[in-house]
Amino acid sequence: MYQPTDLKKGTVIQMDGKPYRVVEYGQKVMGRGGSIVNVRLKNLLDGSVVPKTYKGQDKIEPADVSTRSVQYLYNDGETYFVMDPESFEQFELPLDVVGDAGDYLKEGDMVSLQFFGEKIINLELPKNLYLEVTYAEDVVKGDTTSSVLKDATLETGKVVKVPAFIKTGDVISVDTASGEYRERKK
Repeated sequence: MYQPTDLKKGTVIQMDGKPYRVVEYGQKVMGRGGSIVNVRLKNLLDGSVVPKTYKGQDKIEPADVSTRSVQYLYNDGETYFVMDPESFEQFELPLDVVGDAGDYLKEGDMVSLQFFGEKIINLELPKNLYLEVTYAEDVVKGDTTSSVLKDATLETGKVVKVPAFIKTGDVISVDTASGEYRERKK
């Protein structure tokens, strides 16, 4: 059982027999040591988001979620296809399960699939991915401010803001949660 203060962003809990992921977390400390936790929960079955408030002594049931490592094969624009590399079992994932993660996937990548019972509820990417820059604009000569950001297109088609020194052909690390540039691969 979870306490309300265990509910960090990304935690998966079970409420009314359904899995929910914490998408926002806020804690308010009241007088005499009590606290209230306000969260926004995303239903992992239908995608709806609901606000919920928990008090200090509330007990919260963790969701019975299992995870399997799978390899991304390809997509046809509407469905993503992945395979369990051990059993060779293939899974079809609709666009709404994949969501923004599709912007980072390239053939052969290993990702995690989350199951609630037998139903696939989420595709989880590694926190950081290394991707090649396929196009980056040249920097204007003489522009020496270090905080200049420009658009760069990655090998998956995703466009991210990068520092001026990044050029076509560089391999960069991208934070998959925020979509932000982290570093250039050495």
